[in-house]
Amino acid sequence: MSADRGLIRRSQVITTYGPGALIELPRDSAIVAGLETWATPGRPQGLEEIVEPRLSRRLAGRHGIEWPRFYAPPVDTAPPWEKRRGIEAWRFPLWFVVQEKASAGSGRSLRSRRLVHRKTLDEGRRRRFEGLEVVATRFVRACRRGHVDDLDWAEFVHGGEGGCPGTLPLWLDEEGTSGDLGEIVVRCECGKRRRMHRATEEGVLGRCSGALPWLGPGKREDCEEPSRLLIRTATNSYFPRLIRVLSLPEDAVGLSDTVKRHWQFLALVKSPADFAVVERNPGVAAALQPFEKGEVLEAIRRRRGETGGRRPEVKEAEIRAILRAPEGCGDEPPVDDLFHVRRLPESHWQRSGNTGGPIAVYQLHRLREVIALTGFTRFDPIFEDIHGEEPEGAKVEVARLADEPRWFPAVENRGEGVFLEFSNDALKSWQERPAVRKREAALEAGHRKWQEQRDGPTPGFPGARYLLLHTLSHLLIQSFALRCGYPAGAIRERIYVEEEGSGILLYTASPDAEGTLGGLVHQARSIEAHLAAALRSAEVCSNDPVCSEHDPASSLEGRWLHGAACHGCALISETSCEMRNDHLDRALVAPTLHLRDAAFFDPTASSGSKD
Repeated sequence: MSADRGLIRRSQVITTYGPGALIELPRDSAIVAGLETWATPGRPQGLEEIVEPRLSRRLAGRHGIEWPRFYAPPVDTAPPWEKRRGIEAWRFPLWFVVQEKASAGSGRSLRSRRLVHRKTLDEGRRRRFEGLEVVATRFVRACRRGHVDDLDWAEFVHGGEGGCPGTLPLWLDEEGTSGDLGEIVVRCECGKRRRMHRATEEGVLGRCSGALPWLGPGKREDCEEPSRLLIRTATNSYFPRLIRVLSLPEDAVGLSDTVKRHWQFLALVKSPADFAVVERNPGVAAALQPFEKGEVLEAIRRRRGETGGRRPEVKEAEIRAILRAPEGCGDEPPVDDLFHVRRLPESHWQRSGNTGGPIAVYQLHRLREVIALTGFTRFDPIFEDIHGEEPEGAKVEVARLADEPRWFPAVENRGEGVFLEFSNDALKSWQERPAVRKREAALEAGHRKWQEQRDGPTPGFPGARYLLLHTLSHLLIQSFALRCGYPAGAIRERIYVEEEGSGILLYTASPDAEGTLGGLVHQARSIEAHLAAALRSAEVCSNDPVCSEHDPASSLEGRWLHGAACHGCALISETSCEMRNDHLDRALVAPTLHLRDAAFFDPTASSGSKD
């Protein structure tokens, strides 16, 4: 994507600069245009397609698309001497502030600047008004459905009262240097004045106009939401709706090819009893011998287009694929360039004989992550539950990316990772301890406080098991970053608390390379050392005793989703965390100064064992 003679990464288009995002260019302010502008005529044939059946199945039926397809953002291939082409952007907002000189008044610093509309700018010089430079105003109005529009400045300053033709000059007076809304006054030459902080009051800006400027000038739709003041450069102006999945083999290695090769015989199979007939053919019987009958029947149903029953949720399918990996050291060549996992033999990672933590360690030598952008919101992000799904019964309305979306933008990242498996039985036994249940109740009370502050649907409390694994994941990321060669911000997490198993996946992935150099996957062999380092950092924080004594239910600063966790111990880069740095508590991992009985790991063991 071109950014006025600059470029941005494809992944940034998906996560930060997607359709509807408000952006600052070197000489303009704009809003990224919809998907209709992303390709040449005949679109989207001019774009690179990304195939990911699991992602298509997950989104099937949503947005009115029967089988969604995914395309990477366009690449600007024009030579430097030609005009660059990429993703279009519309100029927005259409109101500007004239850069006039400051003056003094009443002993206070006062800066009065004219508010002007784009149509009044100098002819042929759209960045000037009467010879003076102009900059886009930082104030716009928006709603939770994603609509965004200019403020009706004349209506705002007059408060709906008459007596002014509405065509007199408008001014923005700044009575200080802090930029505080209470020090900014909107003034009309008729004498009416109103401070900007009034725009934050409910109902002052009226009903939303339903404007969709990213889809083109004049685009609107009906909307009953109230308009809210939005600082267009603020972080809450754009929250992308991202769907992430790991590419998994649809079946056992080689099974799809086997079914395809012998389809003339296997097309007749509809139940396990039918295998007796087709296996009379020696060639078919020999080909099917390495596979279980259930796997073969499922592959046949997939080839026919049958669902074959309920499809597993995203994380459920991922952990199932990881846990069925065979044992190995990763010395053999990858069987699948998209997903190659081996369970590391215990002798290669367990030195003390009892870590008290993971029961198995897996090395993901190859993985592929596909991220799709399906919409966006403003003011509040879309909250997912711990399984990567929207809360049950929640109907979250996101702003659409095109007039009639038929596909979604996506990027694929390739990399490596380490997966730590924990015993569900051990986790359940720990969770039943009285001290753990008491701590869990306190954390759940904080979660209810947080829910009371949200207007939209929110997921339920994730439970102590999730908080334990999530906090341990953050501590391990900090330890891994010291030895693996990747910064902490480049390592991401996926936490699994499923019936099939529980665990932590730490991985790194990049769109710029076919995999990585093995620095992260090699850390699986030193997992005990990383666990010991993580537990040491969990016991004491530089902000103790304030951090360890934090009560989420009575939090004065609004940290309702944190137990003993802060920037000095458990918080990491939000790009690495799957839960926006929420749902963390060191007291569930290791004994702290304030609470010693709720920890999963036993401090008396050398590596930290549990009871």
